[in-house]
Formats: sequence, structure tokens, C-alpha cells
Amino acid sequence: MRRINYLLLFILPVIILLSACSDKKPKSVVNENWLSVSGDQIVNQKGELVYLRGFGLGGMLHMENFIDGYPSNEEAMREGLLKVLGEKRYNLFFDTFLKNYFTEPDAAYIQSLGLNLVRIPINYHLFEDDMNPGVIKQGAFENLDRVIELCAKHQIYTIIDLHALPGGQNQHWHSDNPTHVASFWIHKDFQDRALHLWKVLAERYKNQSWVAGYDLINEPAEPTGEKLFPYYKRLRDAVREIDPKHILFLEGDRYAVNFDKFTEVWDNVVYTNHDYAIPGFIHGGDYPGYTGKRYFDKDTLEHDFLKKSEFMYSHHVPIWVGEFGPVYTGNPAKDEMRYQALKDQLAYYNKYKVSWCIWLYKDMGLQAIIHQNENTPYMKLVSAFLSKKDSLGSDAWGSTDKNIRQVIAPLEELFKKEFAGYNPYPNGQLSQINVMVRHILIAEALVPEYCNLFKDLSDEQLISLAQSFRFDNYVKRKRLEDILTGREK
Repeated sequence: MRRINYLLLFILPVIILLSACSDKKPKSVVNENWLSVSGDQIVNQKGELVYLRGFGLGGMLHMENFIDGYPSNEEAMREGLLKVLGEKRYNLFFDTFLKNYFTEPDAAYIQSLGLNLVRIPINYHLFEDDMNPGVIKQGAFENLDRVIELCAKHQIYTIIDLHALPGGQNQHWHSDNPTHVASFWIHKDFQDRALHLWKVLAERYKNQSWVAGYDLINEPAEPTGEKLFPYYKRLRDAVREIDPKHILFLEGDRYAVNFDKFTEVWDNVVYTNHDYAIPGFIHGGDYPGYTGKRYFDKDTLEHDFLKKSEFMYSHHVPIWVGEFGPVYTGNPAKDEMRYQALKDQLAYYNKYKVSWCIWLYKDMGLQAIIHQNENTPYMKLVSAFLSKKDSLGSDAWGSTDKNIRQVIAPLEELFKKEFAGYNPYPNGQLSQINVMVRHILIAEALVPEYCNLFKDLSDEQLISLAQSFRFDNYVKRKRLEDILTGREK
């Protein structure tokens, strides 16, 4: 009995202490990296202003013709390669490609530039099959997870950008649309599928502090102007029910420039425009100087930016320029003008204290800060084909119709004479002719030729082609690097 009393004397204080501790709620640990909207700026949990500035990672989880070297749209290219390679070898190539496109050296390089953002474009095709809609594919998130984790490791925020929606949210190839019709806006089924995908994404990433937020629709273009904002409401409500914390990034209509139908301002939302300078397009003229009938200089570019940003400034909400940046020609004199246009844009972004994301991180040499070395196995395979694409003007972003004017000019004359009042959305009849003839008809005809380049290659050769997209196979555009880091004002 005495022994038991001694034990009780020892144990009781311990029990009382543990009981007292258990009554206290554990202190909540606030991750300082979480971002939110405060007034017209983005802040972290310490209340510090955070300007998100970095690159768009096009060409990986959403592919584009000028970035990756193929013609037409991604779905057409993938269907062609599947036919040529068969399922097993097709998967070998693309699995290797995705594992090599963005790796730790890429994240370390972006961090070394003093930048803190990677916008990750994704294609809905990676997550669900059109013949099995709404069912998420096994392993669908593997590569997206990996990019987000690598960026977080290097203190880089990510924004998940749904770049290609079912049916196509705009009329062009860069939404993986094989047609000139944005069917997303006329089929509720497509809209329901995109909403479901966002619910899945929100559930998966709702606790990720280095995910800055969700760019819900890239460059929407809804011809009536009436359907985008109500659909944004549906997306907002569905995502917020699952994930009330992350920032939502909303792009304007007509390819992220028009906010006329935005009738409300919502909490924890950043509004985003795209600010491509017309002199920086492939057809752009001198800068300062004329492109077409309009004169462009720094004041003109700034005026255009402020016009695109009028909604944000009038409602005192944050601005994020989700895409901008010129393409380069290889002509030193013309490229010098394009670098100047870029510097002028960055100057007024700094002036107005906006976040930005330049398009593009890596490509074949047209626009990005790094481009693939000409001696890689992939470049050796496709270099002659790239020249043919350029000659035929099949890539909207990277080529002109200068070598096929004998085909285009008669069509332009015919439409001018017979259909003077024809003014199709979004850019009129001349643009529509180019879309239909060059970027759909000619581009589609080139797909088999590109895919046949892969025919009869061994597994080892396919792996070598896919590994060409690794960081160590790329060349840095040093001048662009100096401008973006502020080493050159």
C-alpha cells in the first residue's frame, strides 16, 4: 500500500500537467508566404507588398507550335505522333519530354535572376479524355506537382493557368483549338467540364502556400461579350467553396484586354490583362515609328496599357500583366528596337507598381529568354522543317505570309469586292483569311510531314530527342536577361 501511495505521489502531478496542456489549443502556425489581396496590391502574411514577376512556362503542360517546333495545334500533333509511333513509343517520348522540360536547374536559374514567379499553362487534355469526360487520368498531376515543388524549393511562386479549355475558349490555335470557333461558349457541357476540373485543381492545391493562385481562363474571347462574367461567377463560387484562400486571377474578354462587362469587384481577386506591344509582333514596324497607319512610341504603349487597365484603376484593384514581350527577328537593328520597346514597357510597369509575367521562358529561338541549341538531336531533326513552316507562313506567332502572297492576295481582293461588310469576330476579314488559310489549312497539311520525321526512330533516339528539352541544351538570350534583371535600364 505504501508503495502505491508513493507511485501516486509521483504520477498525479504528471497527469495534472498533461491534462492542463491538453486543454490549451495548439497555436496556429501562419505560413508567411501565403499571398492575398489588400487594396490595390498583393501582400504576404506579414503585410509586405509582393510584386509577382517572372515567366510563362509555355510549351510543357500546354504546348504551342512555335515553342515546340510542330505545326498546327497540340491535339493534331499528338494524334499524328500517336499514329506514327504507336502508344508505347508515343508515351516513351512524351514521358521523357515532360520529365526533362523543367527541372531543378530551370528553377535555380529563374531564382538567380531575382524573379519570383512561374505561370504554368495547362491543357485540359492532360487531365481528362474527351471520350471519358470528367474522369481524371491516372498520374495527371505528376508533372504539375513537380514543377510547383521545384519552384517552391527555390522560393518561386506559381500560378496555375488553364490555357486550353474544352471546346476552345477563343478562336485560335494557342487554346489548342483546331477550328476558328470558340465552342466553349455555346456548349454548357464544355463549361461544366472546365468547372469540374477547377474544383479538382482547387482540392489538390488548396494548402499550397507557394501557389499564388489560379488563372481561371487564359485569353477568353466570347463574341457576344455577355457570357464571360456570369461564367466567372460560377467558377468563383465553385472554387471558393473548396479553397477560400488562394487568389483568383481573372483575365479580360477579347484576349485579356476588355473588362467592359465586369459589373462587380470581388475580394481576393487580381485582374489581369495582356500587354503585347504591336511593334513587337512579327509584322511590327520600326520603334519608335509606324506599324500600319499608327505611330508607336513609349507614350503610345503607355496609353494603350492604361486603357487596358482602366477597370482596375477605377476600382482600385491589383493589376497583373499576365503576358507581354516582343518576338525577335534575327535582324540586329530591328531587334534593338524591340528591346527598347520592352524596356519602355518595364519602365511603366515599375512606374505603376504592377506585377508581370513575360511570355516566354523557353522556345526554339523566337521569343524566350532561353532557346534550344542548334546542335541538339531535336533541332537537327526539325531544322529544315522549321524553315519550311516559316516559308509557308503557317505559324501565326512566328511567321508572315511574305512567301505566299500570290495565294493570299487574290483572296483578300475577292473578299474586299464581294463581302465588303464581312467583319468576323475578333479581328476582321483579313485576319480571318490568314487564320483559315495559313494557320488551319496549311498548318494541318504540314502535320503528317512533321510526324513522319519520327518514323522508324529507335527508342534510344526518341529518348535523345525528348532530352533535347533539358536546361543544359539551351542558350541564354543575354540581352533579355540583362533587361529583365535590371542590369540594363
